[in-house]
Formats: sequence, structure tokens, C-alpha cells
Amino acid sequence: MRVWGIVLLAVGLVAGCSSSPAPSPSPAPPAAKASGAPQDPQANGEAEGAEGAPGDGTMRVTYEDATTPDAAAGRALLQDNTVLDDLAADINESLYLPHDITLRGAQCDEPNAFWDAGADSITLCYEDADSAKKVFTALGDPDPTAAAVNSEYATFYHEVGHMAISIYDLPITGREEDVADQLAAFVLLQPGDDGKPDPESVKAVKDFASTFEASGAEREQLGAADFADVHSLDETRMFNLQCWIYGADPEAGADLVTSGQLPEGRADGCADEWNQLDNAWSTLLDPHLK
Repeated sequence: MRVWGIVLLAVGLVAGCSSSPAPSPSPAPPAAKASGAPQDPQANGEAEGAEGAPGDGTMRVTYEDATTPDAAAGRALLQDNTVLDDLAADINESLYLPHDITLRGAQCDEPNAFWDAGADSITLCYEDADSAKKVFTALGDPDPTAAAVNSEYATFYHEVGHMAISIYDLPITGREEDVADQLAAFVLLQPGDDGKPDPESVKAVKDFASTFEASGAEREQLGAADFADVHSLDETRMFNLQCWIYGADPEAGADLVTSGQLPEGRADGCADEWNQLDNAWSTLLDPHLK
């Protein structure tokens, strides 16, 4: 997969325009839209901090200790595949950060990932990586480690969505968790030079969706807490991600519809959904791209 920085540079050249399908996570996504010459962010006052200078922060990686078997396994998976290091490098090549941000690998005693505005950190819990590998092993995936890494890439970009909303004070209309899912899809489904999403990046979004499908299947019944949660239901998140995959490239994603994974009634509007979220995130991020 290609790196997000390449994609975002291209996106920045045509801020506000909707785009065609695209891809990438394994560090991250592809090369996308391009037209015109790159803008000088300083000359245009873009990505400026309170003092008028572009942000010069850096995303830095820390791997904390792991003391349980699940945490140790997740830590090894993330470290062996240089997941955090690749993702931090991608952000540092792509975005002006107003201050330093920490990307933590940590034991959380539960599968989770989160953005902490007070600590200026994104945490990927070791247990989340380990749990993802177990999910894909149970699903019979031929390479559960690769699928788990894919899922962690998408999880990271979901948290980057929260981070971006926070550090750039971005206006959003809708629930933040849904918008963060959109950011993950936006990054990973950007079009490459051929105007198509990178297949490996599409696979990352599909693997991310599979974790929600598996989680939803484990639940025996729904209660008030499920409907009131800040996150949409797991099944809803799964269908949203599948819709955006299809909308970004209906031809390549046709199997989602023909296999019955994505209902035709939803699929009919997915290209419009994709163009809308693509245009929104392109516009919101443009001032902050390197």
C-alpha cells in the first residue's frame, strides 16, 4: 500500500472537489486527485497556529510495557510489523501538527483504541491488535496477522479523525464517531494514479468492517444502552464502510452487492455518499496538509 502523505498532497491540490474511488493503509493509502500546482501553506496562511506560523509538531511513538499474555501478543504483532512507526511517519509527512502528538502502544486490559485530547495522544491498545488476530483466525482468514494489521491501520485513522476534529477545531455535522469512521474510509479509499482505490487499502477497510460484523454477531440481544451509545451499532458501521467501498469504486466493489453483503437499496446511493464525505473531508483537511 501507498502512504497517506502522497494521497493528501494530491487531495490538497483540489480541495473542495469530490473524487473518484481510491485506496491505502499498510502504511496508508494511495495517490489521488491532482490539478494545478501545489500551494505554499505559509504564503496562503494555511495550517497556521495561533501565532501565524505553520504547526511544527511531530507524532512520536512509544511502546509501553505489556504484562499479560494478550497484551504481550498484541505488542509483538504491532512491533514486528512496524505498525505504529509507519503510521506516525505517514502523519508526519502529511499533516501540520500544532504541537507534538504521542502515538502510544499500551496495555489497556481490554480491546480498545482512543484519542485523548488532554494528553495529546492516540492509544492503540495491545489487546485490540491481539483480539483482531483472534477474530480473523476464527473467521478462517488465510493470513490473520495481515488482516489484524489492516484492521489496526483503519482503527488508527478512525482515531486520527477524532484527533483532527480536536486539534484543528473542525466543524462537523453529525455524530463524531460516525464522522471518524468517514475519515478512516476517506484516507484508505483515495484514488491512485489510475483513478482507482488500491486493492490492499480496500482490503483494509473490508477487514475493519469484518471486525464490526463479528462483534455484532456475538451480541445476543440489543438494549437501551446499545441504541444510546455514541457509536452506531456494529452492524450499521459495517454497512457504512461497505457502502463507502462500493461508492468509491462501484465497478470493483460490485461483488459486495452481488454477494448480498450490501443491500441494493443502500448501494444505489453509495456513490453520492462517498462523494459527499470525500468532498467534506477534502475541504476540512486542506488547510492542514503539507
